[in-house]
Amino acid sequence: MLQVLDAEGRRRPQPELDPWIEDVDADALAALYRQMAVVRRLDVEATHLQRQGELALWPPLLGQEAAQVGSAVALRPDDFVFPSYRENGVALLRGVPALDLLRVWRGSTFSSWDPNETRVATQQIIIGAQALHAVGYAMGVQRDQADVATIVYFGDGATSQGDVNEAMVFSASYQSPVVFFCQNNHWAISEPVRLQTRRSIADRPWGFGIPSMRVDGNDVLAVLAATRAAVERAADGGGPTFIEAVTYRMGPHTTADDPTRYRDDAELEAWKARDPLTRVEAHLRTLDVDVDAVLAQAQAEADELAAEVRRALEALEEDGADRLFDEIYAEPHQELERQRREHALYLQQFDDEEAGA
Repeated sequence: MLQVLDAEGRRRPQPELDPWIEDVDADALAALYRQMAVVRRLDVEATHLQRQGELALWPPLLGQEAAQVGSAVALRPDDFVFPSYRENGVALLRGVPALDLLRVWRGSTFSSWDPNETRVATQQIIIGAQALHAVGYAMGVQRDQADVATIVYFGDGATSQGDVNEAMVFSASYQSPVVFFCQNNHWAISEPVRLQTRRSIADRPWGFGIPSMRVDGNDVLAVLAATRAAVERAADGGGPTFIEAVTYRMGPHTTADDPTRYRDDAELEAWKARDPLTRVEAHLRTLDVDVDAVLAQAQAEADELAAEVRRALEALEEDGADRLFDEIYAEPHQELERQRREHALYLQQFDDEEAGA
Protein backbone atom coordinates (compact mmCIF):
# COMPACT_ATOMS: atom_id res chain seq x y z
CA MET A 1 0.00 0.00 0.00
CA LEU A 2 1.49 3.33 -1.09
CA GLN A 3 1.77 5.93 1.66
CA VAL A 4 3.32 9.39 2.02
CA LEU A 5 2.10 10.49 5.47
CA ASP A 6 1.88 7.73 8.06
CA ALA A 7 -0.64 7.64 10.89
CA GLU A 8 1.68 9.69 13.14
CA GLY A 9 2.08 12.39 10.50
CA ARG A 10 5.62 11.45 9.48
CA ARG A 11 6.55 12.05 5.84
CA ARG A 12 7.91 8.91 4.21
CA PRO A 13 9.82 8.78 0.90
CA GLN A 14 7.59 7.34 -1.79
CA PRO A 15 9.33 7.36 -5.19
CA GLU A 16 6.20 6.40 -7.09
CA LEU A 17 4.14 9.29 -5.67
CA ASP A 18 6.57 12.02 -4.61
CA PRO A 19 7.04 13.53 -8.11
CA TRP A 20 3.30 14.22 -8.28
CA ILE A 21 3.21 16.34 -5.11
CA GLU A 22 6.40 18.36 -5.37
CA ASP A 23 4.32 21.55 -5.50
CA VAL A 24 2.53 20.81 -2.21
CA ASP A 25 4.21 23.14 0.26
CA ALA A 26 3.17 23.95 3.82
CA ASP A 27 0.50 26.42 2.68
CA ALA A 28 -1.00 23.89 0.29
CA LEU A 29 -1.01 21.23 3.00
CA ALA A 30 -2.74 23.66 5.37
CA ALA A 31 -5.37 24.29 2.67
CA LEU A 32 -5.94 20.54 2.35
CA TYR A 33 -6.45 20.35 6.10
CA ARG A 34 -9.01 23.16 6.02
CA GLN A 35 -10.88 21.50 3.16
CA MET A 36 -11.03 18.19 5.02
CA ALA A 37 -12.24 19.97 8.16
CA VAL A 38 -15.02 21.72 6.24
CA VAL A 39 -16.09 18.47 4.56
CA ARG A 40 -16.16 16.72 7.92
CA ARG A 41 -18.26 19.49 9.45
CA LEU A 42 -20.78 19.36 6.62
CA ASP A 43 -21.05 15.62 7.11
CA VAL A 44 -21.49 15.84 10.88
CA GLU A 45 -23.98 18.70 10.55
CA ALA A 46 -26.03 16.76 8.01
CA THR A 47 -26.06 13.75 10.31
CA HIS A 48 -27.38 15.96 13.15
CA LEU A 49 -29.99 17.46 10.82
CA GLN A 50 -31.22 13.99 9.93
CA ARG A 51 -31.47 13.03 13.59
CA GLN A 52 -33.48 16.23 14.15
CA GLY A 53 -35.93 15.33 11.40
CA GLU A 54 -34.71 17.88 8.85
CA LEU A 55 -33.39 15.25 6.41
CA ALA A 56 -34.97 11.96 5.46
CA LEU A 57 -31.63 10.14 5.24
CA TRP A 58 -27.90 10.85 5.09
CA PRO A 59 -24.93 8.66 4.05
CA PRO A 60 -22.05 9.67 6.37
CA LEU A 61 -18.49 9.87 5.04
CA LEU A 62 -16.78 10.36 8.41
CA GLY A 63 -13.25 9.01 8.15
CA GLN A 64 -13.11 9.21 4.35
CA GLU A 65 -12.23 12.90 4.07
CA ALA A 66 -8.70 12.37 2.75
CA ALA A 67 -9.89 10.05 -0.01
CA GLN A 68 -12.49 12.55 -1.17
CA VAL A 69 -10.52 15.78 -0.77
CA GLY A 70 -7.26 14.43 -2.15
CA SER A 71 -8.90 13.03 -5.28
CA ALA A 72 -11.14 16.07 -5.86
CA VAL A 73 -8.26 18.52 -5.62
CA ALA A 74 -6.32 16.47 -8.18
CA LEU A 75 -8.96 16.98 -10.88
CA ARG A 76 -8.80 19.60 -13.60
CA PRO A 77 -11.70 22.02 -14.23
CA ASP A 78 -13.11 20.15 -17.25
CA ASP A 79 -12.79 16.64 -15.80
CA PHE A 80 -16.14 15.03 -15.05
CA VAL A 81 -17.13 13.33 -11.79
CA PHE A 82 -19.54 10.42 -11.54
CA PRO A 83 -20.28 9.94 -7.83
CA SER A 84 -22.09 7.39 -5.76
CA TYR A 85 -24.34 8.59 -2.95
CA ARG A 86 -21.47 9.14 -0.48
CA GLU A 87 -19.24 11.60 -2.38
CA ASN A 88 -20.70 14.70 -0.80
CA GLY A 89 -17.22 16.00 -0.03
CA VAL A 90 -16.12 15.64 -3.65
CA ALA A 91 -19.25 17.43 -4.86
CA LEU A 92 -18.77 20.27 -2.39
CA LEU A 93 -15.18 20.86 -3.52
CA ARG A 94 -16.26 20.79 -7.15
CA GLY A 95 -18.66 23.66 -6.57
CA VAL A 96 -21.95 21.98 -5.73
CA PRO A 97 -23.65 24.19 -3.09
CA ALA A 98 -24.04 22.51 0.28
CA LEU A 99 -27.76 23.24 0.28
CA ASP A 100 -28.17 21.41 -3.02
CA LEU A 101 -26.58 18.33 -1.46
CA LEU A 102 -28.93 18.44 1.49
CA ARG A 103 -32.04 19.14 -0.58
CA VAL A 104 -31.67 15.76 -2.26
CA TRP A 105 -31.56 13.91 1.07
CA ARG A 106 -34.41 16.02 2.45
CA GLY A 107 -36.60 14.84 -0.44
CA SER A 108 -37.10 18.42 -1.57
CA THR A 109 -35.90 17.87 -5.11
CA PHE A 110 -35.36 15.07 -7.56
CA SER A 111 -32.09 16.34 -9.01
CA SER A 112 -30.49 19.26 -7.31
CA TRP A 113 -27.78 20.72 -9.54
CA ASP A 114 -26.83 21.14 -13.19
CA PRO A 115 -24.08 18.62 -14.04
CA ASN A 116 -22.93 20.74 -16.96
CA GLU A 117 -22.13 23.62 -14.64
CA THR A 118 -20.44 21.68 -11.83
CA ARG A 119 -18.95 18.84 -13.89
CA VAL A 120 -20.47 16.52 -11.29
CA ALA A 121 -23.20 14.10 -12.30
CA THR A 122 -26.12 13.68 -9.94
CA GLN A 123 -25.57 11.10 -7.22
CA GLN A 124 -26.27 7.50 -8.08
CA ILE A 125 -28.13 5.30 -5.61
CA ILE A 126 -28.00 2.10 -7.69
CA ILE A 127 -24.76 0.43 -6.61
CA GLY A 128 -22.12 0.68 -9.32
CA ALA A 129 -24.34 2.02 -12.12
CA GLN A 130 -22.30 5.22 -12.30
CA ALA A 131 -19.30 3.24 -13.57
CA LEU A 132 -21.11 2.59 -16.85
CA HIS A 133 -22.10 6.25 -17.08
CA ALA A 134 -18.49 7.35 -16.56
CA VAL A 135 -17.17 5.02 -19.24
CA GLY A 136 -19.88 6.04 -21.70
CA TYR A 137 -19.12 9.71 -21.17
CA ALA A 138 -15.39 9.04 -21.47
CA MET A 139 -15.85 7.19 -24.75
CA GLY A 140 -17.78 10.21 -26.02
CA VAL A 141 -15.12 12.78 -25.14
CA GLN A 142 -12.51 10.38 -26.52
CA ARG A 143 -14.25 10.53 -29.91
CA ASP A 144 -14.54 14.31 -29.61
CA GLN A 145 -10.78 14.39 -28.96
CA ALA A 146 -11.47 16.56 -25.91
CA ASP A 147 -8.90 16.96 -23.15
CA VAL A 148 -11.18 15.51 -20.50
CA ALA A 149 -10.90 12.62 -18.06
CA THR A 150 -13.71 11.14 -16.02
CA ILE A 151 -13.50 9.78 -12.50
CA VAL A 152 -16.02 7.38 -11.05
CA TYR A 153 -16.35 6.74 -7.32
CA PHE A 154 -17.67 3.59 -5.68
CA GLY A 155 -17.16 1.51 -2.58
CA ASP A 156 -15.63 -1.90 -2.05
CA GLY A 157 -19.03 -3.55 -2.23
CA ALA A 158 -19.65 -2.18 -5.72
CA THR A 159 -16.68 -4.10 -7.10
CA SER A 160 -18.82 -7.23 -6.80
CA GLN A 161 -21.51 -5.69 -9.00
CA GLY A 162 -21.77 -6.54 -12.67
CA ASP A 163 -22.02 -2.88 -13.72
CA VAL A 164 -18.53 -2.07 -12.41
CA ASN A 165 -16.96 -5.10 -14.05
CA GLU A 166 -18.75 -4.46 -17.34
CA ALA A 167 -17.56 -0.86 -17.22
CA MET A 168 -13.99 -2.02 -16.83
CA VAL A 169 -14.36 -4.37 -19.81
CA PHE A 170 -15.49 -1.50 -22.05
CA SER A 171 -12.94 0.95 -20.67
CA ALA A 172 -10.05 -1.47 -21.17
CA SER A 173 -11.24 -2.42 -24.65
CA TYR A 174 -11.54 1.16 -25.87
CA GLN A 175 -8.80 2.62 -23.65
CA SER A 176 -11.18 5.33 -22.50
CA PRO A 177 -9.95 8.12 -20.20
CA VAL A 178 -11.44 6.90 -16.91
CA VAL A 179 -10.16 6.81 -13.35
CA PHE A 180 -11.92 4.09 -11.36
CA PHE A 181 -11.71 5.27 -7.75
CA CYS A 182 -12.66 2.69 -5.14
CA GLN A 183 -13.02 3.88 -1.55
CA ASN A 184 -12.46 0.64 0.27
CA ASN A 185 -14.05 1.58 3.60
CA HIS A 186 -14.09 -2.08 4.70
CA TRP A 187 -17.85 -2.46 4.97
CA ALA A 188 -20.46 -3.04 2.26
CA ILE A 189 -23.33 -2.16 4.58
CA SER A 190 -22.88 -5.01 7.12
CA GLU A 191 -20.59 -7.26 5.05
CA PRO A 192 -16.82 -6.97 5.67
CA VAL A 193 -14.54 -6.66 2.67
CA ARG A 194 -12.81 -9.96 3.48
CA LEU A 195 -15.99 -11.81 2.43
CA GLN A 196 -15.83 -10.24 -1.04
CA THR A 197 -12.23 -10.90 -1.96
CA ARG A 198 -9.31 -12.98 -0.72
CA ARG A 199 -6.84 -10.57 -2.29
CA SER A 200 -6.61 -6.80 -2.48
CA ILE A 201 -9.32 -5.14 -4.55
CA ALA A 202 -6.54 -3.46 -6.52
CA ASP A 203 -5.59 -6.91 -7.87
CA ARG A 204 -8.89 -7.28 -9.70
CA PRO A 205 -8.50 -4.65 -12.47
CA TRP A 206 -5.32 -6.27 -13.78
CA GLY A 207 -7.50 -9.11 -15.05
CA PHE A 208 -9.19 -6.61 -17.34
CA GLY A 209 -5.87 -5.14 -18.45
CA ILE A 210 -6.26 -2.04 -16.27
CA PRO A 211 -3.28 -0.97 -14.14
CA SER A 212 -4.03 -0.18 -10.52
CA MET A 213 -2.62 1.51 -7.46
CA ARG A 214 -3.39 0.71 -3.83
CA VAL A 215 -2.92 3.74 -1.60
CA ASP A 216 -3.53 4.71 2.00
CA GLY A 217 -6.93 6.35 1.66
CA ASN A 218 -6.46 8.22 4.94
CA ASP A 219 -3.34 9.90 3.56
CA VAL A 220 -4.46 12.97 1.61
CA LEU A 221 -1.06 13.38 -0.07
CA ALA A 222 -0.95 9.78 -1.31
CA VAL A 223 -4.47 10.11 -2.70
CA LEU A 224 -3.68 13.46 -4.34
CA ALA A 225 -0.55 12.08 -6.00
CA ALA A 226 -2.16 8.85 -7.22
CA THR A 227 -5.17 10.67 -8.67
CA ARG A 228 -3.01 13.23 -10.43
CA ALA A 229 -0.99 10.45 -12.02
CA ALA A 230 -4.12 8.57 -13.11
CA VAL A 231 -5.81 11.68 -14.52
CA GLU A 232 -2.73 12.65 -16.54
CA ARG A 233 -2.40 9.12 -17.87
CA ALA A 234 -6.05 9.10 -18.93
CA ALA A 235 -5.86 12.55 -20.55
CA ASP A 236 -2.70 11.63 -22.45
CA GLY A 237 -4.37 8.63 -24.07
CA GLY A 238 -2.94 6.03 -21.71
CA GLY A 239 -6.32 4.53 -20.90
CA PRO A 240 -8.00 3.77 -17.58
CA THR A 241 -6.45 3.42 -14.14
CA PHE A 242 -7.92 1.86 -11.01
CA ILE A 243 -7.18 3.35 -7.58
CA GLU A 244 -8.02 1.50 -4.38
CA ALA A 245 -8.00 4.01 -1.53
CA VAL A 246 -7.90 1.99 1.69
CA THR A 247 -9.90 3.92 4.26
CA TYR A 248 -12.56 3.25 6.88
CA ARG A 249 -16.20 4.20 7.35
CA MET A 250 -16.24 5.55 10.90
CA GLY A 251 -19.99 6.01 11.00
CA PRO A 252 -22.98 3.97 9.82
CA HIS A 253 -23.66 3.02 6.22
CA THR A 254 -26.52 5.52 6.34
CA THR A 255 -28.35 7.11 9.23
CA ALA A 256 -30.82 4.19 9.00
CA ASP A 257 -28.04 1.75 9.88
CA ASP A 258 -26.75 0.58 13.28
CA PRO A 259 -23.09 -0.50 12.84
CA THR A 260 -22.84 -1.69 16.45
CA ARG A 261 -24.80 -4.78 15.38
CA TYR A 262 -22.00 -6.04 13.13
CA ARG A 263 -18.82 -4.09 13.89
CA ASP A 264 -16.39 -4.59 16.75
CA ASP A 265 -15.57 -1.54 18.88
CA ALA A 266 -11.88 -2.44 18.90
CA GLU A 267 -11.75 -2.22 15.11
CA LEU A 268 -13.30 1.24 15.19
CA GLU A 269 -10.83 2.44 17.83
CA ALA A 270 -7.90 1.14 15.80
CA TRP A 271 -9.00 3.15 12.79
CA LYS A 272 -9.59 6.28 14.85
CA ALA A 273 -5.84 6.28 15.45
CA ARG A 274 -5.40 6.60 11.66
CA ASP A 275 -7.64 9.66 11.37
CA PRO A 276 -6.88 11.60 8.16
CA LEU A 277 -7.13 15.04 9.80
CA THR A 278 -4.99 14.39 12.87
CA ARG A 279 -2.10 13.02 10.80
CA VAL A 280 -2.01 16.21 8.67
CA GLU A 281 -2.16 18.33 11.81
CA ALA A 282 0.73 16.32 13.27
CA HIS A 283 2.81 16.84 10.14
CA LEU A 284 2.04 20.57 10.04
CA ARG A 285 3.47 20.86 13.55
CA THR A 286 6.83 19.69 12.19
CA LEU A 287 6.85 22.52 9.63
CA ASP A 288 7.21 26.28 9.87
CA VAL A 289 3.46 26.79 10.18
CA ASP A 290 1.23 28.57 12.68
CA VAL A 291 -0.84 25.46 13.26
CA ASP A 292 -3.15 27.10 15.79
CA ALA A 293 -4.06 29.71 13.17
CA VAL A 294 -4.73 26.98 10.60
CA LEU A 295 -6.99 25.12 13.03
CA ALA A 296 -8.81 28.32 13.96
CA GLN A 297 -9.41 29.24 10.33
CA ALA A 298 -10.64 25.73 9.57
CA GLN A 299 -13.01 25.88 12.51
CA ALA A 300 -14.32 29.28 11.42
CA GLU A 301 -14.92 28.11 7.83
CA ALA A 302 -16.64 24.96 9.07
CA ASP A 303 -18.84 26.90 11.50
CA GLU A 304 -19.81 29.36 8.78
CA LEU A 305 -20.83 26.56 6.42
CA ALA A 306 -22.86 24.81 9.11
CA ALA A 307 -24.70 28.01 10.02
CA GLU A 308 -25.30 28.83 6.36
CA VAL A 309 -26.79 25.40 5.71
CA ARG A 310 -29.18 25.67 8.63
CA ARG A 311 -30.31 29.15 7.59
CA ALA A 312 -30.85 27.99 4.02
CA LEU A 313 -32.87 24.96 5.10
CA GLU A 314 -35.15 27.15 7.22
CA ALA A 315 -35.87 29.38 4.21
CA LEU A 316 -36.18 26.54 1.72
CA GLU A 317 -39.35 26.43 -0.35
CA GLU A 318 -40.29 22.86 -1.15
CA ASP A 319 -40.97 21.84 -4.74
CA GLY A 320 -44.51 20.72 -5.40
CA ALA A 321 -45.29 17.20 -6.54
CA ASP A 322 -45.89 18.52 -10.05
CA ARG A 323 -42.14 19.19 -10.30
CA LEU A 324 -41.72 15.46 -10.88
CA PHE A 325 -42.65 15.96 -14.55
CA ASP A 326 -40.26 18.82 -15.27
CA GLU A 327 -36.99 18.30 -17.15
CA ILE A 328 -37.80 14.71 -18.08
CA TYR A 329 -37.92 15.33 -21.82
CA ALA A 330 -36.34 18.09 -23.88
CA GLU A 331 -39.76 19.09 -25.22
CA PRO A 332 -43.24 18.63 -23.69
CA HIS A 333 -45.50 16.11 -25.37
CA GLN A 334 -49.02 14.74 -25.10
CA GLU A 335 -48.20 11.57 -23.15
CA LEU A 336 -46.29 13.48 -20.48
CA GLU A 337 -49.15 15.95 -20.10
CA ARG A 338 -51.59 13.06 -19.71
CA GLN A 339 -49.48 11.64 -16.90
CA ARG A 340 -49.28 15.06 -15.26
CA ARG A 341 -53.09 15.40 -15.29
CA GLU A 342 -53.61 11.89 -13.90
CA HIS A 343 -51.11 12.53 -11.14
CA ALA A 344 -52.91 15.75 -10.20
CA LEU A 345 -56.21 13.87 -10.02
CA TYR A 346 -54.57 11.20 -7.87
CA LEU A 347 -53.38 13.81 -5.37
CA GLN A 348 -56.71 15.60 -5.43
CA GLN A 349 -58.51 12.55 -4.01
CA PHE A 350 -56.55 12.94 -0.76
CA ASP A 351 -57.60 16.60 -0.54
CA ASP A 352 -61.22 15.56 -1.11
CA GLU A 353 -61.03 12.91 1.61
CA GLU A 354 -59.54 15.40 4.07
CA ALA A 355 -62.25 17.94 3.26
CA GLY A 356 -64.94 15.29 3.75
CA ALA A 357 -63.51 14.33 7.12
